[in-house]
Amino acid sequence: MDRGPPRGFLLPGFVDTHMHFPQVYCTDSYGGGQLLEWLERCIFPAEARLADTALAQRAAIAFCRRRIAVGTTAAMVMGSAFPQAQEALFTATRAAGLRMVSGRGVQTVGPRSAEPLLTTTERAIELCANEIQSWHGDELTDVALVPRFSLSVTAETLAALGELYDDVRADGVYFHSHLNENARPGTGEVDATLAAYGVGSYLDTYDGHFLPGSRKGGATLLGRRSILAHAVHCQDAELARMAATGSSIAHCPTSQLFLGSGTMPWRRTVASGVNIALGTDVGGGDEWLLTRVLNDCFKVHMSEPGPAAVSLHPAELLFTATLAGARALDREGTFGNLDAGKEADFLVVVPDRWEPLANNLFHGIRSDDERLADEQTLFRLLMGLREPAISAVLVRGRDITGYLHSDR
Repeated sequence: MDRGPPRGFLLPGFVDTHMHFPQVYCTDSYGGGQLLEWLERCIFPAEARLADTALAQRAAIAFCRRRIAVGTTAAMVMGSAFPQAQEALFTATRAAGLRMVSGRGVQTVGPRSAEPLLTTTERAIELCANEIQSWHGDELTDVALVPRFSLSVTAETLAALGELYDDVRADGVYFHSHLNENARPGTGEVDATLAAYGVGSYLDTYDGHFLPGSRKGGATLLGRRSILAHAVHCQDAELARMAATGSSIAHCPTSQLFLGSGTMPWRRTVASGVNIALGTDVGGGDEWLLTRVLNDCFKVHMSEPGPAAVSLHPAELLFTATLAGARALDREGTFGNLDAGKEADFLVVVPDRWEPLANNLFHGIRSDDERLADEQTLFRLLMGLREPAISAVLVRGRDITGYLHSDR
């Protein structure tokens, strides 16, 4: 007799490899255009507000509470330009008991709306070095070097970041930025980057080849602790180089839909050998719960044209939101699944707390084939999961849901 699915589930803690702290209040922001217009009209002005220390502290607490509510136990977080906001974020993260890698968003050039976020290259390097000294290497927090994207900095800035990274790479510092997100002909991010630097590929700018003609100008920023978000419009050589250096992609299908950025070609990207993890890209992405991003992931790749289309297996979806993220953070030996010996980062899911999920799991069609029935159960669990069904979130074996109701 079919016993049916269990009444509760344990899932590995979700690992979000691309989200923006200073955009905690920016989901569903309408900018009347695609990426670059949205940044200029909505995001840069919103991020500038975190110069207010009190607002930054409220935002940091809200950010951590949202992460707990959706079961994101570890994350790579693009940080604020303002040191006091980053201090608030690291402080709140440690108080909440969450895992995080973050770095201040480095911008040395930009449009008028970004002016409050800009520093000189020298000041940017000083602030990054201070952040590493203050917050890197804790049991829960680490630091990344985070140029916002290549259009937000100059060749001088990239050279200086490369020198700093050479000095701190052995200490486990990370690198994080955006890559090949928007390819609108002529005026999109990719073409604008190639024109601004005179390079043959966007990735060259992070690989030390940021001088005109892709000539070498400094040290590479790629490596096992380097995560590049989006990678929608990569050349084959870029994918091969990321794979060869052990760099990872943070795949962000929800924000790519929201901003009209296109779809990362799944089969071609997987075939390159590069590790693909998952990112919400909050606030370009308007979903905090990584299984909602998996829902978009499944749909967009099922809808790729012709032979590129793929029906992603439920186990592959779960892997992308968990162990692939731990691998991107170079921590798969510590967390990312429920293997014996790993630290206990996991969620307790009780479907009866969310009636639509319970109904689908317990009353939906199940195959007579036991293996297929298990796959159907996992798929329904991932696609139908909502926040109310998450009853506990544990990091290193400690339930951290109490932070949701604390006064910190």
